[in-house]
Amino acid sequence: MKDPQLRAYAPFVGPFDPCPPVTIRTYLVPPQLFIPFQPMGWPQYSPAEALRLGTLWPALYSPYTPARSKGRKVDVDGT
Repeated sequence: MKDPQLRAYAPFVGPFDPCPPVTIRTYLVPPQLFIPFQPMGWPQYSPAEALRLGTLWPALYSPYTPARSKGRKVDVDGT
């Protein structure tokens, strides 16, 4: 399934660039850009889950992966 928050573009690659070209760049679009107002009756996370994820509503959840941990497994539960 394609992630609706992930966008990509192809940057300009000049013929005399000294570095190897980056052909595709990706970025995340925050979900709140597409929700003009909060509808009534939205599903909600439990209070503990909302504190862990940083939002009360699943529609506004956007996962964050720090640049340092990309490509590495991150221990979430601390075990």
